[in-house]
Amino acid sequence: MEQTPTFADFGLHPDLVRGLADNGITAPFPIQAMTLPVALSRHDIIGQAKTGTGKTLGFGLPLLQHVVAPGDDGFADLEAPGAPQALVVAPTRELAVQVSGDLAKAGTHRGIRVLTIYGGRAYEPQIETLQQGVEVVVGTPGRLLDLAAKGHLNLAHARTVVLDEADEMLDLGFLPDVEKLLALTPAGRHTMLFSATMPGAVVSLARQYMTQPTHIRAMSDDGDDRQTVAAVEQFVYRAHAMDKVEMVARILQAEGRGRSIIFTRTKRTAAKVADELVERGFAAAPLHGDLGQGAREQALRAFRNDKVDVLVATDVAARGIDVEAVTHVINFQCPEDEKTYLHRIGRTGRAGATGVAITFVDWDDLPRWGLINKALDLGYPEPEETYSSSPHLYEQLDIPEGTRGTLPKSARTHEGLSGERLEDLGGPEQRGGKGRGAGRSRGGRTGSEGRREGGSRRREGAAGTAEQSGSAERPRRRRRRTTKVTGTATDAS
Repeated sequence: MEQTPTFADFGLHPDLVRGLADNGITAPFPIQAMTLPVALSRHDIIGQAKTGTGKTLGFGLPLLQHVVAPGDDGFADLEAPGAPQALVVAPTRELAVQVSGDLAKAGTHRGIRVLTIYGGRAYEPQIETLQQGVEVVVGTPGRLLDLAAKGHLNLAHARTVVLDEADEMLDLGFLPDVEKLLALTPAGRHTMLFSATMPGAVVSLARQYMTQPTHIRAMSDDGDDRQTVAAVEQFVYRAHAMDKVEMVARILQAEGRGRSIIFTRTKRTAAKVADELVERGFAAAPLHGDLGQGAREQALRAFRNDKVDVLVATDVAARGIDVEAVTHVINFQCPEDEKTYLHRIGRTGRAGATGVAITFVDWDDLPRWGLINKALDLGYPEPEETYSSSPHLYEQLDIPEGTRGTLPKSARTHEGLSGERLEDLGGPEQRGGKGRGAGRSRGGRTGSEGRREGGSRRREGAAGTAEQSGSAERPRRRRRRTTKVTGTATDAS
């Protein structure tokens, strides 16, 4: 029987292997095992893999291997000690934070300094950290370009560059910014590009900025080339809009249900569903584009720290979320297309785990669902009409008999969103006020990042846009006119 290889077998620095072992990581996933030998020899790579397959360490370990840490021999002999030696560009703030965390854990025993750079936070702490010196920078294109343009970020010594989720950067309109960033890095750099799909613009980017790249594609063991994660059990129901929240409340009480993500198409729906679930006793939190960066990070921390176990998110806000032990994904509203469907259900069944994906299809969404089903060959051309009381819903999803739409008080064991501190990030959104609605879509966006992300959020639906403008134009409350009569006030309006 062939022995499973470990990270130590690839000739990695012992301190990197130790950092992985500290976090219970010893054996590589397929994409990592295929990537490491090529990337460690500093050949350019185009990596293509299903979501949730562990590609972060596939590029992260070679990147860390070739960094000269402050404690290494030769650090003082570098041309610019403390200038970033590696750059990772990510399409979203959430993905940048996740990648940065993984790199910091793996490189902790080598003393490698990793800085995350993105909008919505104050400039000053990021600038101060850059001045003190870092080896690896992970960030979103807008803030990276802003700091580089102001002379605070020097990329002239970044010998390793990684473009993560390149197709998502294309969708968000970041590709021109990525090209500007690449122009600031050395010509002989080691470049790695990772993408779930390979649209023409991404292929063109690779041809222009990479040198004879090796194309690595992670396939499933059974040779199935469909992007749908095989470990995700999928259910599709034709549901009535007025019954959806009741259905969700019962599904969230299914046997073995852990952390769960509910996807909506609009910001307004995400906020409304989260509020209704909280009223029913669930530890739920919203994640959408109208929240300031502090509130978004508060929701994600609460979700990761198990203070809330239900996250209600829009597609744009949830890009790049990588949280362990997500057992259920619920598409409260039908996805726009097959790519969005794959992105959503890919939040569960990650890194070898199993998961459950449930999709609600309204009557009006049947044509759209038909296209998704045909494109992915899912086998659900006509979803079964289903209600919160339907016996097959209970049977298929392991919902205990007698379950109703309110969580029993004995089962309310999570602290909720209030259990996680709302951090003052010092960005523009905090200076605009801290009342309800502070730090909305304009808060915290700077430079090109704000323009790109602002544009992408329009995809969250016209309803979300109407909701925002409607709330801004709410009529003022009429002033109460009073007439003093024998010491009492009476309404004269």
